[in-house]
Amino acid sequence: MYQTPTSHVIDPLSGVMTGATGRYEKKLSELSGIYLDTAAYEAECARRGDDVVYTVHEARPRQDHGDLIFGTTFMEPGRIGNEFFVTRGHIHAVANRPETYYGESGSGLMLLESPEGETKILPLDPCVLVYVPPMWIHRTVNIGTEPLVLSFCYPCDSGQDYGIIAKSGGMETRIVADGDGWKAIRNPNYRPRTEAEVRRILATADQQ
Repeated sequence: MYQTPTSHVIDPLSGVMTGATGRYEKKLSELSGIYLDTAAYEAECARRGDDVVYTVHEARPRQDHGDLIFGTTFMEPGRIGNEFFVTRGHIHAVANRPETYYGESGSGLMLLESPEGETKILPLDPCVLVYVPPMWIHRTVNIGTEPLVLSFCYPCDSGQDYGIIAKSGGMETRIVADGDGWKAIRNPNYRPRTEAEVRRILATADQQ
């Protein structure tokens, strides 16, 4: 009747989590269409397309409504042109599901966007927890010179919609290098969502 409580040890430098039930990785060659400088991306892919940009270790105790998925992300440092390495980014398929991210090591940002295009940028440093509310698109950015390691947790029935970013030509904001730091710039390829698209996202607000 009851699940067995579990304990998991996270290595803050490697992101390896004991008791993980799944693992996946994303290679540079699998991140086509994400970066603004397509020529720089293609050149990097020709040189090191099989390099892994980020790896996820996760545990999924059950898939029942009310349970959680939790795990870690290990993300390499790097740039395509002047744009920092990022994850694919997503909104939850059931968009009213939230998520938390906790900085284990490294230096990063959580880039968030509302369906209407409002942008928020929050730091993801060690011992910093970021709460991603329902309805927010989110993407992780490694702005450091070392790997970025995060732990995360979200409802198990959330799902992920990765296409929402691609359909808009990327997120409204891009994070690029600025000397030894970073700055946010507007994405020239961005296409705002239509009222109908926004309504479809917000229609999940009361979903159980």
